[in-house]
Amino acid sequence: MDEREADGYSVAYSRDNVEFPIYALAAVAAILIATAFITGEALWLALGTAAAGLTYYNLPLIETRPTIGANQYGVFIQALGLIRWRAIDRIELVPIHERATTFHELRIVLGAPLANALVADWRRQPFHRSLMRPPWRMRGNNVVRINVEPFDQPPDAIHETLVRMYDYYRS
Repeated sequence: MDEREADGYSVAYSRDNVEFPIYALAAVAAILIATAFITGEALWLALGTAAAGLTYYNLPLIETRPTIGANQYGVFIQALGLIRWRAIDRIELVPIHERATTFHELRIVLGAPLANALVADWRRQPFHRSLMRPPWRMRGNNVVRINVEPFDQPPDAIHETLVRMYDYYRS
């Protein structure tokens, strides 16, 4: 099974709030690199390369393809794989309070090591994709953490749908 073949419930990044900053950073990178070629100064080239690197790292935020979701086989996460339902102990939505803001993190607690929990392993990415932002992080070998704020659906709706599917497919 390939990432493109994952069907069922899916969520993509919301393009509302992140599209402009990424395009603005790309424009700054282009201007800095052009300035480096015009002036011949290495400092402008270094700054332009850093801005271009940040732009490239954040490119997945403007993609429209599904990033996370679920189907009858389990939960799929872009650049991680398809986690089978039986390997999941619980799915939690945890509010994280930072300074004056609160964001939500979806935590998928596994009952087995990640290598045993994956039906399809998508961690091996082509080199050009491995330099981009992954939508997940791991805590230990059994908790997958996903920041659900940048997605096109509210965190509560994502959590409720995944829990409902978890309950249905585990029964």
